Amino acid sequence: MHCLLRQHSVVFLELFLVLVLGGIAMHVSDPDVPSSLDALRLEGNLSFHDVSLAAKDFGNRFRFLPSAILHPVSVSDIAVIIKHVFQMGPSSKLTVAARGHGHSLQGQAQADGGVVIHMESLRGGGTRVHAGERPYVDASGGELWINVLLECLKHGLAPKSWTDYLHLTIGGTLSNAGISGQAFRHGPQISNVHQLEIVTGKGELLTCSTEENAALFHAALGGLGQFGVITGARIALEPAPEMVKWIRVLYSDFSSFTEDQEMLISARETFDYIEGFVIINRTGLLNNWRSSFNPQDPVQASRFDSDGRILFCLEMTKNFNRDEADVMHQRVEALLSRLRYIPSTLFQSEVTYLEFLDRVHVSEVKLRSKGLWEVPHPWLNLLIPRTRIKDFAEEVFGKILTDSNNGPILLYPLHRSKWDNRTSAVIPDEEVFYLVAFLSSAPSSSDHDNLERALKQNDKILDFCNKAGIQMKQYLPHYTTQEEWKAHFGDRWELFAHRKGIYDPLSILAPGQRIFRKVVRSSRR
Repeated sequence: MHCLLRQHSVVFLELFLVLVLGGIAMHVSDPDVPSSLDALRLEGNLSFHDVSLAAKDFGNRFRFLPSAILHPVSVSDIAVIIKHVFQMGPSSKLTVAARGHGHSLQGQAQADGGVVIHMESLRGGGTRVHAGERPYVDASGGELWINVLLECLKHGLAPKSWTDYLHLTIGGTLSNAGISGQAFRHGPQISNVHQLEIVTGKGELLTCSTEENAALFHAALGGLGQFGVITGARIALEPAPEMVKWIRVLYSDFSSFTEDQEMLISARETFDYIEGFVIINRTGLLNNWRSSFNPQDPVQASRFDSDGRILFCLEMTKNFNRDEADVMHQRVEALLSRLRYIPSTLFQSEVTYLEFLDRVHVSEVKLRSKGLWEVPHPWLNLLIPRTRIKDFAEEVFGKILTDSNNGPILLYPLHRSKWDNRTSAVIPDEEVFYLVAFLSSAPSSSDHDNLERALKQNDKILDFCNKAGIQMKQYLPHYTTQEEWKAHFGDRWELFAHRKGIYDPLSILAPGQRIFRKVVRSSRR
């Protein structure tokens, strides 16, 4: 009796703290859940008390308290939990969400009153690198990409496609797509997977690939966690370079900027990584670069004035080994000679391959030290067709957005042909389309209206796209109604819903995506 009272007190306290701290808690944990789950035989353990961490993510806007957190030691722990919830049938409200490193933006990896699987606990399986003509790595779905990279580098190898931030789990990025500046050449991370290990919404553990359980394989890649929990992946590798030539240049003309980007991603001889940024009304821009880059012409660079201007940064890298430096420099010079950037803004640096790939983590450490990392992040990621990118830019940059001080604005092109259209990922119909990512942060300490202002700007951008007929797609999409999701998937909705009915018929998995809602039926007659 004492334990039960204490358990209810903890649940009440967690709910109170979440509400007081400004989060959103829609559910008070069901007191019957612990007794239901406690009897299960697990190698890992379930936590029913300290569950508030699983009601928080990088977005820092939505908080839904689960009833329990599973800390799995083995894949069978995950299968046992999901199978148990499935066998409870539609009379149970329980749902299950897989949580990686907690970098969802709108509560996608949360489970209101359900069970959250702490996927990072699953790392114990080990990361195994297989060399040969077609090298690959087998990694746990809960392993971080940075750790996979470190293990692969011991063998002189590395995955082909990346995200800009490596402290994310394998299963997390593969459930979305995984995009960075290498995607124009290799496609997103979901185009570089040979095999998956998945626990479905029925609790079945299945191995899948293009040859085995192919429908599940394609459904899960970019599937937003709707068809199963990715517990393992076999990822394609390539020889890893030792070094990276890292280059930034500025443009003042948007057409020149995008035309040069499109030329580079279509050229046979080109850079290995190509991204772009939009810079609006930033002061002392080039001086800020000097901490990491060297200007080609220091005198001219010091005279460059960025104040009050809309500028476009093209960021590129060329991979090389130290004994190939001379050849690399010649190739870089030839490529740069084809570009129309502002000459005084050429900045360059040479770093190790690891340093470049893990560059965002350096910024994370600095922001954490200032208390600016765990703040609301009202991000908006859009995929814009090439034929409408100029229309989009003319309305958004300088009109809807008057500065870029709240966070980076990414803008760079991708090739549709590098994406596998059998996966669940949704992209525009044109061969070339742009990722435009508004990566805002809204620290409350500086301005209480930061978050509201950023959300209003996002709404204005989306409203403009709708009114202007720009057939964009959201990346890391966030919708609250099934009608909106149907519009997002378009003619692929029926297949998506059909696959859901096969692999997660009770809609147990990933409830935080708000695509399908579990229909609870009373067990009473």
